[in-house]
This record gives sequence, C-alpha cells and structure tokens, in this order.
Amino acid sequence: MSVTMDSDLATAWEVTVDDAPVALSACDDLVAVAGAEGTVRVLDAAMGAEIGALELPGGALSVELAPDARHLVVTGPMGYALWRRADGRVTVRENGSWSAAAAWADGDRVAVASGRRALVLNPDGGELWRSEPAASTVTDVAWMRQGRRLAVAAYGAVQGHERHTEKPVVTYPYIGSHLALAVAPTGKWICSGNQDASIHIWRTRDGSELTMSGYPEKVSRLTFDETGFWLTADGAPDVTVWDFSGKGPAGTAPRSLRCHETVTALAWRPGAAGHLASGGDDGTVALWHATAGRPQALLRPARTLDSGDSPVAALAWAGPHLLVTALRDGCVRAYGVSSRAAL
Repeated sequence: MSVTMDSDLATAWEVTVDDAPVALSACDDLVAVAGAEGTVRVLDAAMGAEIGALELPGGALSVELAPDARHLVVTGPMGYALWRRADGRVTVRENGSWSAAAAWADGDRVAVASGRRALVLNPDGGELWRSEPAASTVTDVAWMRQGRRLAVAAYGAVQGHERHTEKPVVTYPYIGSHLALAVAPTGKWICSGNQDASIHIWRTRDGSELTMSGYPEKVSRLTFDETGFWLTADGAPDVTVWDFSGKGPAGTAPRSLRCHETVTALAWRPGAAGHLASGGDDGTVALWHATAGRPQALLRPARTLDSGDSPVAALAWAGPHLLVTALRDGCVRAYGVSSRAAL
C-alpha cells in the first residue's frame, strides 16, 4: 500500500490499496476500506495513514464502523469478522453463510445478515440473539427506534424484531427480492429497493404500503438523508430523489439528477442541507443540491470531480467536511469540503 499527498487543496489525501474496493465506511476519525478479496484497511480520516488491517477469508461485501469508531464489522460470502480498535484484535467467523450486510445499533450491538438469519452480536463476536430462519437468504438489516427494533429483509417480506425476540413481532409483506433497506431516521418509513426494479414503502404506524415502479433497472442503492425527509435511489441512469416530508411521496414525482450512465455509489452529506454525492462507472463523482427545485425537476451537478477512468466503487462522508471516494482500481481519495452551506 502506498500513500501520496496531493498539492491541490481540494484533495486532503490519496491512498492506493492492493485489493479492489467494494465498500467504504467512515465514522469519527476513521475510514474503513473493504476489498473484493477480503482485505480491510482502517485509515486515519485526517491523513489517510493506515492504523489497522484485517482479512476476511472468501472476500468482502460490506464494512461498517461502529458509531463510536471503537469497532468494525466486515461481511462477505463466507462469513464475517470483527475488529477492535483498542488492541487490533480480529475475530473471524468463517461459517460458510452468505453475509451480505451488517448494521450497528450502538457501540455495543451489531446485527449481521448470516444466511437465512440475522445474528445480533456484541462487539467481540459473542452472540446475543438470532432471528428465526427467513424464507431465503437475508439481504439487508437495519435498526429502527434508536436500536430497539431490527428490520430484516429476505424474499417475500421485511420482518421486524423487538430486542431479543427470535420471532418477528411485525411483518411487512412484499412478494419479491429485496436488495437494499432504508429506514427513515424518524422511524416513520421502511423502504426496500428490489430486484423487480421497484421501491416498496411501508408506513410503520399502520403498515400502509406504496410501490414506486417503472425503474429500468433493479434498485440496489437506497438511502435516507439525516432528516428522514429525502430518499435517494439508483435503478436508472438518473438518480431519483423522493420527498418524504408531510404525508410522504404518494401521488408525487421525484427529482431526477442527471450525470452518470450507471450509478455506482450514493452518499448524503451529514446535515440538513440536502447535499448528495454520487459516483458512476465512468469514474465521475458528482456533488448535488439534491433537494433543490420542484418535483419532476431535472437537476445538474453543482460540481463534478473527475477521479479518472476507473469506476467509482464507494463513497462515504467522514463528517460534513471530508468526502472519501474509492475507485475500483484501488485509489482511495479524500476531498475537503470546507463549508456546510456550499459544495
């Protein structure tokens, strides 16, 4: 691994890793980069220097730092692993189960998709409880109600589990394959991006449903901003941004953000300004005032960053002033964004 510093003030640091990145996570003063072959590098967010590393046999699919940045979990096709910052301890669970995703409830509990179950673990890998088997492989997990309820997505439904309950206490049915979950920070909405090129929405208060269909491609990236009023999704060359304020998006049209031929990464900037970063397979990173204009508006980027010819693999904000980008060729670059109000 090599580290170089860019003289351009817009570039805070640049690192080259020797495993094609597939996922990024940023929290507090750390950035974690997971590679396709299972190598995870933990970097100092300010300078890009490596402070830790681990390997997950069988490859990696996702990586998540804990909210307090004291632990990390990485998941992959053959299992998962946890890393402890204090002493670099690594706990590997190579159990042969497809582990697509993980989500931290807080610094003390993390949910991991593991085959047809969701496992809830302490930071050292001790199992606290597990969900009953789903109908198929669990594809995503997300915490609700400030970590008091776990949403588990598998074919045919999203199941809600209260803390320590193996059996679901609520079921949100949808006949299809869920690829991604997004839960509004307000707890008001659960959304799934689906293999059938749709977004399905449940209002948690009463279980009422809404489907946004007609996407030309499957919807595999789906994320709410910090306010919970805006949802962004891929599934088309244009990024779509849906307004969830008030009564929600029923009967409305999204804003469309046009820049990439194929969207490969999405990341909301922390805060309420409506700033979004997107990445494409052409190596372009676009920065957006994503909530500007009216429904059906076609927006153009506030700024684009030409990162090179390699596709953008992942994006993450390390706080509101540092955007981290990872390219498929192993280049990881951090850009300084000085003002909360400007891009």
